[in-house]
Amino acid sequence: MALRPIVMFPDQRLRLVAEPVTCFDEALRSLATDLLDTMRAAPGIGITAPHIGIAQRVVVLELPDAPEPQTYVNPEIVETSKETVRLEEGSISMPGVVGPIERAACVRVRYHDLEGAEHIEDAEGLRAACHQHEIDQLNGLFWTLRLSPLRRGKVMAQFEKLRRR
Repeated sequence: MALRPIVMFPDQRLRLVAEPVTCFDEALRSLATDLLDTMRAAPGIGITAPHIGIAQRVVVLELPDAPEPQTYVNPEIVETSKETVRLEEGSISMPGVVGPIERAACVRVRYHDLEGAEHIEDAEGLRAACHQHEIDQLNGLFWTLRLSPLRRGKVMAQFEKLRRR
């Protein structure tokens, strides 16, 4: 088990666009394992390589209704529903605060597995929101930017209060 330090907000590395993975090797599998271990210790249900300071397009999700964790390499949303859902979101890079984000209720995601095989996944509800949230992070878009200005101000104030403790 290798726990990696989590990059904390407002570190500018969280604003970088992650690079596509081109080499599907043991180093990638090791990164995925480290991401899973780090996410579980945080704790969280989703993590990206940028959350640990590695600018690569790798996401690990471990959702309550899933039989096992899933790793997504170079994920991209290829289709979204018109219907939306509003769920509470947060980040392991900004622990202790959450806010309501409205996102597409259903998404279709194209990604590669750790061996490099391409897959398509249709997701809805929490899984769809997690895909959108983590892919935003891969694109350098931190979740708070999806909040209204008023709500973002409240979340930032709450986070600052927690940081000062």
